[in-house]
Amino acid sequence: MDICLINTEEGTQLRPESVHGILWLQTHFEDAHWAAIASKAVRLTYEDARNLSNDAKKAGLRINHLPSLAITQKF
Repeated sequence: MDICLINTEEGTQLRPESVHGILWLQTHFEDAHWAAIASKAVRLTYEDARNLSNDAKKAGLRINHLPSLAITQKF
């Protein structure tokens, strides 16, 4: 997997997971955003995440788009 996208309540977390993913993201985002991307602190809108995912797949990257996870308990 090159890039992982994880849905959260605040948006979709962008997580580069390989050198290929990191390099691809470097070519698509300005230098001012790179520190946040590298530290996995970026949240995208759901639409932006979908567009990024489609573009990355067209470039041959492996994308894992995970739904938000919730833990429920029965008492």
